[in-house]
Amino acid sequence: MSTTSTTSTPGTSAGAVVGLDELPLRDELRGKSPYGAPQLDVPVRLNTNENPYPLPDALVARIAERVAEAARGLNRYPDRDAVELRTRLAHYLSDTAGHRVGREQVWAANGSNEVLQQLLQAFGGPGRTALGFDPSYSMHALLARGTGTGWISGPRNEDFTIDVEAARAAIAEHRPEVVFICSPNNPTGTAVSEETVLALYEAAQAARSGPDEHGALVVVDEAYGEFSHRPSLLPLIEGRPALVLSRTMSKAFGAAGLRLGYLAAAPAVVDAVQLVRLPYHLSAVTQATALAALEHTDTLLGYVEQLKTERDRLVSELRSLGCRVTESDANFVQFGHFGDAAGSHAVWEALLAHGVLVRDNGVPGWLRVSAGTPEENDAFLGAVRAVTKELKEKSD
Repeated sequence: MSTTSTTSTPGTSAGAVVGLDELPLRDELRGKSPYGAPQLDVPVRLNTNENPYPLPDALVARIAERVAEAARGLNRYPDRDAVELRTRLAHYLSDTAGHRVGREQVWAANGSNEVLQQLLQAFGGPGRTALGFDPSYSMHALLARGTGTGWISGPRNEDFTIDVEAARAAIAEHRPEVVFICSPNNPTGTAVSEETVLALYEAAQAARSGPDEHGALVVVDEAYGEFSHRPSLLPLIEGRPALVLSRTMSKAFGAAGLRLGYLAAAPAVVDAVQLVRLPYHLSAVTQATALAALEHTDTLLGYVEQLKTERDRLVSELRSLGCRVTESDANFVQFGHFGDAAGSHAVWEALLAHGVLVRDNGVPGWLRVSAGTPEENDAFLGAVRAVTKELKEKSD
């Protein structure tokens, strides 16, 4: 991250280089780097968990029709409450996740990151804390920091599952206002059981049960839910007003460039995030594109099934090559073990030299590869074989 800028300040000449240290940046942001994965021009890019299949021609044509229709009204603000979109998202969840929800229980924003940010703006903030279980999606902590919310890292077992008793103890000790549970977990791919979610929800409510307190908000981040071997955790929101499930159209819908995320929860949670959302935050073009994609759900979920098959093949093939692999319910696989952080980075560089980009995501000794097309996965596995042979020859 560059820490310089061409911003001029009083007492300096125009165009003088000013470092961040000379700006009134918030203390908790000093020394930090922005979120992001390397974007390198290599033959095979499997580092950002994108859906590798382009949108089908019929959907592209439908998007063009929907956007053209929306363009006629771009002189007006979009539907502030995205009523049609939320209604269609509610139908999608009801049809695919095993629990019926209504429009009043669904909210949408510019990517699931904005959904999570709005939740932290409404329920976190200065003097409040959020707790998650690392390693997990690093944006949870970054969003907490960006909203002035304290961050607490909770425990995991060696196999990357959540240690329920240790998690209960951490919740009881720190009494957070927000608890994040990522299932399937990024970067490990680990799914969280219904029993674990219920245990942590109960612990989060009990920890904040004083006369002037409300129970903690528990957010289940299900960005990769459609790829899981397990059913969605959506039915758990029934009768639990402080439980929220978040989703995205970036992964299963193959629409990472759309930036559309959504949540399902009690209607009161939807009311709460509307207190902090920016006016007209979802553009008419975004809403039109998302609605077109929802018309092609069956086709897009067919691609998901193909990716699940490829994901399972990667798990099997990597194990046959002698790698350790974490059980995955996502569209990616965590594999290793390469000793320490230096070892995993060396393997990352070696794979890159073979034209394959995977993710070195900061879990010492482990790397993460996204499931790609069969051809991309073949290229990745070929690179692993070559690198394994090279490392063996070096050790000999």
